[in-house]
Amino acid sequence: MDLKQLRTFRAVAELGSLSKAADRLRAAQPALSRHIKLLEHELRVELFIRNGRGMLLTSAGQILLDRTTGLVRQIEQVRDDIQSASGKPSGRVILGLVPTVSAVLSGRLARRIITDLPDISLRIVESYGGHLVEWLHRGEMDLAITYGPADDLHLSVHSIGHEDLAVVGPPGSGLARKKQVELEWLVRQRLILPSVSHGLRALLEKAVARKKLTLDAMIEADSYRAQIALMEEGLGYTLLPASAIRAELAAKRLEMAALVNPPVSREIILASPIARPSSIATSTISSLIVAEIEQLAKEGLWKIRMAG
Repeated sequence: MDLKQLRTFRAVAELGSLSKAADRLRAAQPALSRHIKLLEHELRVELFIRNGRGMLLTSAGQILLDRTTGLVRQIEQVRDDIQSASGKPSGRVILGLVPTVSAVLSGRLARRIITDLPDISLRIVESYGGHLVEWLHRGEMDLAITYGPADDLHLSVHSIGHEDLAVVGPPGSGLARKKQVELEWLVRQRLILPSVSHGLRALLEKAVARKKLTLDAMIEADSYRAQIALMEEGLGYTLLPASAIRAELAAKRLEMAALVNPPVSREIILASPIARPSSIATSTISSLIVAEIEQLAKEGLWKIRMAG
């Protein structure tokens, strides 16, 4: 097995198509097909089931993907570091963002990289915290911004800070006039909340338990964009960070009030795999992320209490 064959295999496995893999790798489709056939011949197994819908992994193919993904990333990062050592940081960085952070940070971060770090190729993956942690452990991702606590993650973590969650509701709900509401008031409303496996829901459940109240979600929606759409329809209330709904608040499509007695906040952490050192490009992006968040906080665009 060589690196070209494994990179081709990974791209086809992720995209399910030789043509899409050819576009990503900027290579001719026949050459990629030859890489796959040589790999299958060497391993003496079929790695893909080929049908009219594309290429699906066989069980053997899934084993190869699981076992080699982190290895290929490490080899790619060695190449990137050697190239970076004699000049500007270069290489590919895969960054995971939870959706509410992505809404605030991704556009601004991408603009800075295009302007200041043109030799770094950034791939942003948006998903929920549990998925991001799993991908970091498997070596499929270089960095992720997710939510704490970080004690049981078994990752290299840097605490960025804490942000308060606010009560968000439909236009005309009166939240803007109230300015703040208590937890007892919130639990009596129609609630649109993420499912119990979601970190935000866990925070709210703990706050409710401490007050010996009960929590009942009328609708569960794990997508915060779906939560926003449901609230704009006037269907209920939820908890979100103010930074993630700036546009909706400015357009008066939503209203917001601070949650008090007690407030609910969450820790934002920057995490990376503990099993391998970060590449020069990854370390550069990590520093840039912290600097951008500090600047957003100074500008009042992200109400976050920075750590340290």
